[in-house]
Amino acid sequence: MKTDVYLQVLKRYAQIASIRYNIKREYLTLGVPVFAALMIVLVAILAGHTLFPPEGQSSAAVNSEAAAKQAAYEALVAEMEASEAAERGELPIAVETEPAKEEKDKSKDDLDHIIVFATLVAIIPFSIDTFIQKKNLKKREVAFGEFLYKLSELMRGGIDPVKGVVTLSRTNMGAISKSAKDAASSMVLGHSFEDSMHRMSASIGSRLVNKYIDIVVMAAYTGGNVADLLFRTSEDMRAVIGIEREKEANLKQYIIIFYLAQGIIIMLTYILSTSLLPMIQGVGLEMLGGAGLSDINFGRGFFHMIVLNAFFGGLIIGQITEGEIKHGFKHSALLIALSYVAVVTLLLPAGIAGTYTITAMSGDAQEVIGGLPLQEPIVFNVTDTDGNPVPGTFVKMTIAPQGVITSSMTQEDGTVAVTPVPGSDKGTYTVTATVGESSGIATIIVNDEF
Repeated sequence: MKTDVYLQVLKRYAQIASIRYNIKREYLTLGVPVFAALMIVLVAILAGHTLFPPEGQSSAAVNSEAAAKQAAYEALVAEMEASEAAERGELPIAVETEPAKEEKDKSKDDLDHIIVFATLVAIIPFSIDTFIQKKNLKKREVAFGEFLYKLSELMRGGIDPVKGVVTLSRTNMGAISKSAKDAASSMVLGHSFEDSMHRMSASIGSRLVNKYIDIVVMAAYTGGNVADLLFRTSEDMRAVIGIEREKEANLKQYIIIFYLAQGIIIMLTYILSTSLLPMIQGVGLEMLGGAGLSDINFGRGFFHMIVLNAFFGGLIIGQITEGEIKHGFKHSALLIALSYVAVVTLLLPAGIAGTYTITAMSGDAQEVIGGLPLQEPIVFNVTDTDGNPVPGTFVKMTIAPQGVITSSMTQEDGTVAVTPVPGSDKGTYTVTATVGESSGIATIIVNDEF
């Protein structure tokens, strides 16, 4: 009982605040979510999240590559000292090297993911509200057509329009029961039929109803066979509503087309990322003149393109099918959510650091002549946290400080083989296999001669 009293008091204060400060529905369904989304993005930026990692790589990848180079250099120096000591007949001094410390700082180049979630927070409440409002509006339009039909029947029986509205307000008029009761109360209190009916039109909030309200008012004042006019008006309104429904049903095919087009874009980018781009980023670098092409994160770029296309594609659907952009936000939200799941699954399968373990199975620490392909390929093994092989996963290959290498996909057993071509300069070269934020290292030692 107390709960009902509190709800009534709360509702009353809400009505007073809405009237006094002219609070519109959009302030709560759009303004508040947009403000919350902006705050989410602002907090993420202040926490150090960025859109792009430095120089096209994540901080974890940069740190791991630098550590690998240092470890390879120290191993080479130790091996040379041991070889010289053996030639002199001395016992090599065993030097204990400290294991490389794991970097505690995780990569924070995930602001684009946070923006996607913030966008959904901003548009989902408004899209749900507009969907519910339109659904209720259609119900009110149908109920008003039924109201006109019943009013015409009462007038055929000799009842004037004012008494007819009062009589109908005492019955169940469905979605417009409250509007009919307000109009009847206004007439009982002495307001004119025209003013009361326009109040009813304003409470229903439909342009279609407003047009037919004007016809009803004009018919009531001009006289004549008003009952027949109201009957034909109700039939005409039913026909218009039927035409609108048929038009929306015919335009649904465009919704399907847009959704299929978004799916095709995702599949095309998946094929490009797993087939064509690895070849371009690898062997084709020198032929195409793309010296830094291997550092470009095409997967991230495709991710941005797909999400933007989903957002604006949804708005276009709303404009084409329902005549207003605001009705497209629900399609934008759905397309963004579906696209995000698909992209993270297909194009960015390793979005979480530490998901995979990458180890060099064979071909590590080879001594070769610079500028020539390795005689024995380097084989990396990719496993998940449970030690199971990960087949069909894109592995990005890089070689430093220079050279040519081809990225590839893992085989059924989770392995991937690569035959890089190191540079001609003498020294230690580092081959890095990267899946998301996880990486594995192998080294190549380039000598002038064997």
